[in-house]
This record gives sequence, C-alpha cells and structure tokens, in this order.
Amino acid sequence: MKLLLDQDVYLVTQHFLIGLGHDVVNAAQLGLSQAEDEILILIAQDQGRIFITCDKDFGNLVFVKAIGKGVLFLRMVSSTQDFVHKELAKVLNQYPEQELSNSFVVIDKNGHRIRKIFKR
Repeated sequence: MKLLLDQDVYLVTQHFLIGLGHDVVNAAQLGLSQAEDEILILIAQDQGRIFITCDKDFGNLVFVKAIGKGVLFLRMVSSTQDFVHKELAKVLNQYPEQELSNSFVVIDKNGHRIRKIFKR
C-alpha cells in the first residue's frame, strides 16, 4: 500500500510499515516538513497515498472543512506504540486500499473505528 506519513509520526512507525512491505514516504522526504495540513492531505490524495498522522486536527479537515480523505489517525504515545502498531497492521491487512482511501480510521491501543467518507 502507498502511504504518506505526517511529520508527527514516529520514525519507528515508518520502519515498521516498510518492514511490512508498504511503499512509505514521510513529509520531510518530500520537502514538506513545514507544509500546512491541508497541503499534506491533498498531496497524499494526488499521489494515491493513504495519509497517516497523529494529529487530531485532521478529523476537522476531513469532516468539517471537507478537505481530503484516506486518513489513518494514530492515537499513540510511546507506551502504547506496540499495541497501536499491531492494530495498524491489522487495518492494513483487513481493508483494501480502495476502501481505506475513502475512509477516516482512528487507531488506538484498544482497536480501530472506520468511517466512510462519501464523495463530495
């Protein structure tokens, strides 16, 4: 799966995803470490990538401002990292890329919640 990581996603998460065989780039690799959130999510869409973030503000962008889709929101701190990584792997295996690219998924140590984003 093609993924774009926000600048707030741990480097260990990037290595974890690469180890699972995914095509992963982070915002800094694209020269976007200082880019606005709106720009990041739109670039992910333009490149056909699922956007992964730890920033809760993306829920507002997607659902209130209707900007972007295909977001995996990781509710994670270092002490819950292993649990969240296991759930993240489960989500990436359970759902096809097409479904994730039209959804907003919250992933935390207790599981995940997926919400479909209808075409705008």
